[in-house]
Amino acid sequence: MTEMAHTPAVIELTQSDALRKRAHAVIPAGCHTYSKGDDQFPLLSPGFIARGQGCQVWDVDGNEFLDWGMGLRSVILGHAFEPVVEVVREYLGRGSNFTRPSAIETELAELLSSIIPCAEMVKFAKNGSDATTAAVKLARAYTGRDIVVRCVDHPFFSIDDWFIGDTACNAGVPAATKNLTKRFHYNDLPSLERVLDAHAGQVACVILEAAATMEPATGFLERVRELATRHGAVLIFDEMITGFRWHPRGAQSLYGVTPDLATFGKAMANGFSVAALAGRRELMELGGLKHSHPRVFLLSTTNGGETHELAAALQTIKILQGGDVTPHVWKAGSDLRDGFNEISDRLGLRTRIFMAGPGCSPYQVFLDDTGAVDYRLRTLYLQEMVKRGVLIPYIAPSFSHAPADVERTLNATSQSLNVVRIAVERGTVDGLLEGPAVKPVFRQYN
Repeated sequence: MTEMAHTPAVIELTQSDALRKRAHAVIPAGCHTYSKGDDQFPLLSPGFIARGQGCQVWDVDGNEFLDWGMGLRSVILGHAFEPVVEVVREYLGRGSNFTRPSAIETELAELLSSIIPCAEMVKFAKNGSDATTAAVKLARAYTGRDIVVRCVDHPFFSIDDWFIGDTACNAGVPAATKNLTKRFHYNDLPSLERVLDAHAGQVACVILEAAATMEPATGFLERVRELATRHGAVLIFDEMITGFRWHPRGAQSLYGVTPDLATFGKAMANGFSVAALAGRRELMELGGLKHSHPRVFLLSTTNGGETHELAAALQTIKILQGGDVTPHVWKAGSDLRDGFNEISDRLGLRTRIFMAGPGCSPYQVFLDDTGAVDYRLRTLYLQEMVKRGVLIPYIAPSFSHAPADVERTLNATSQSLNVVRIAVERGTVDGLLEGPAVKPVFRQYN
């Protein structure tokens, strides 16, 4: 890495600050995704993004940033990626929603069925919460059981009660519903065995991400598959993030373990609003018309079949199948992760500050001197990166991130971690951090 001197910019946020006041007056939390909320970013962050191109974004004040968040990990090719936008334009010119299904619904479902191992049938939705909740509903209908066993180490599955009731942010969820969700830990087979044994004959499904911050230990997913089958529970992989980021055919293909049901979204349509539930025919058909069992009212959305968004998914997946995107994404993230850790090593911070995770989706770790997550140091780093024109609340490498973008980010990181080192040496962020520290999304009180 070639070190470049850089004076932190003075970020003008006049328009963002004015718009923030208006937004909070009419929108709870000021936005429509908790992960985009003001409590997740330093005070000096851009409040509102006006446009994006490739891996660059511009806020409403005209400030330009190198973007690593990429639409909550949904943009895998790049913002406004022209081959996708071109197809969307074409379909918008034909009309986007009709009284009967459009042909592209079948075309995309057939493509997914041909590439995703578990996908004998497919149903589309607009967001991941609806897809995962539909999977849980199918599992309960198929098994006649109520209990959901979910991986507690995976941060988000749905806005719906079956999941939110098992988090710290569970206000409004009935106690009876909370009691129906149980937990196990990733890469910890005994924890799964214990909960399945304790609720033998009552578990409808086991739900987890195939991988997230950690990749599966040898034999872990295979054993989860075996345990679910032995206990008569439906195995669900939430592949909202892994599905088209880890591998074009899903993490289930990469790791060689096939679930009964799986959900997809995010990178599937390069940021357009498409999600999918896929799975074995005997389960999926319970939401259809060709069976004699009690009907499952599965996914039914007015906008689930919007043609231009399905076209975006079809085009994105075809590009991913070309074979160039996946290795590019893995290398960009791996280079960034390794470079970050080299800098942290050089500054003597590695025991408390480092980057981990798979190359296609690395993440930052900031710890205090007790080993707990240090939100103050994390916020200080994010603040200093924003001053240097880099928006990196989390890391979603895209096809648009070039080696020069990784280099630029590492240069900014070197300078930013130098500021963080001062805070570590002083034992406080006072005088360095402007505004409050970021907070975890799932907390009981604001």
